[in-house]
Amino acid sequence: MWDRQILSLIGFISLVLFLVAVCYILYSGLTTEIHIRTGLPPVRSITIAYKYKVGPYKDCGSLFRESCSIGPKLPCIGIFYDDPKKVPAQKCRYAVGSILSEDAPNEEQQQLYEKHGFRVFSFPEVTHVVTASFPHRTPLSIFLGVQRVYPQLNCYIKERKLCAHPILEIYKGGMIHYMGPLARQGDFYVPEVREAQRWLLGKESEEDERTDITGADSHSECSSVSRLPHSESRDTSPAPSTTRTHSHGDRDRSWDFNHVERSDTSSVSSFEELDLDSDRTDRCDHTPPPITGSGKNNLQGQDREMMVEEE
Repeated sequence: MWDRQILSLIGFISLVLFLVAVCYILYSGLTTEIHIRTGLPPVRSITIAYKYKVGPYKDCGSLFRESCSIGPKLPCIGIFYDDPKKVPAQKCRYAVGSILSEDAPNEEQQQLYEKHGFRVFSFPEVTHVVTASFPHRTPLSIFLGVQRVYPQLNCYIKERKLCAHPILEIYKGGMIHYMGPLARQGDFYVPEVREAQRWLLGKESEEDERTDITGADSHSECSSVSRLPHSESRDTSPAPSTTRTHSHGDRDRSWDFNHVERSDTSSVSSFEELDLDSDRTDRCDHTPPPITGSGKNNLQGQDREMMVEEE
């Protein structure tokens, strides 16, 4: 008898726990309908306090907790720069912190974050972003949002062939806002990312110079053309602008280098064509003029005079 009562009690408790777990998962957003759209962002120009890390995205939770402990009433933000499906987890770059203000930041809060090792950076206001929202009701909502929002967000971007990067997660007002800017993307790259890109570009340029010095093809026509410094290049087109200090310039700079290299090659080939044309013109200038009909009569008259003198 007691065994039956104990088993019944255990079964009842298990059923209650199961129902509570189901309600908890549903409340966290398991069945929430997701709407992805293109339009205005959920925030305006913002100033953030952040810490930059390189590594698996799953390790970003500690930075979120640290940021929330400093400013528990401030919205949190995460900026994720790499696609974990294409970039190894150990090389994924991200920044996590808090939004200090959407206008002018509070100096006391800024100093408090800087005291704990955070850096301050500002993002501009953009008018076109790809965005989606998900309820932030429980800690499980973060996991469900990642599993449900990102696949649909990626499909939306690929189907419409949009250029939306990086991806921002903004925790504000009980919602998680996922946002990918469609303009001024480079302004959302923190200085650490730009510094790393500058270092990589400098390393690639050094390797290219070593290849020019030691490579077997360094004396070939293609190699000598593509490795010309900009000051020694025969290209007369102006160099691409690099006055912007944000990483968009750096990202564009890698494309610009290839663009300049291609323009150098095309300019050299165009100059070679001009040289060939000038050579042809020089040769034409030194060739004798064609003999016309009057010239032929003059030559026949001179031959007759010479024959009369000999006789």
